Amino acid sequence: MTLRLALVVLAALLALSGAGALLTGNLARGAELLALGVLGILGTLFERWRYRKRLPPAARWEHTGECFEDPSTGEPMEVLYDPVTGERRYEPLKRRSP
Repeated sequence: MTLRLALVVLAALLALSGAGALLTGNLARGAELLALGVLGILGTLFERWRYRKRLPPAARWEHTGECFEDPSTGEPMEVLYDPVTGERRYEPLKRRSP
């Protein structure tokens, strides 16, 4: 379970608790819990939408000639560079046949 999913579940439980409290007549506590739950859900979904990774449509990746071995997998990697944004990307080295 990811942290984002755990936060949405917790916020949903808060909202449901607030709705239950409102139905039983505890207006102050119910409104508070319901508002916190709804804000938690909306905030988590907004964060997912707002900070998603977007690649520029005109990204032109150039090979830099740099290669290295990924320390976690031991796989050879190559470095690509976008001169427009300055972003660097690392991809598995494609084996070229002789």
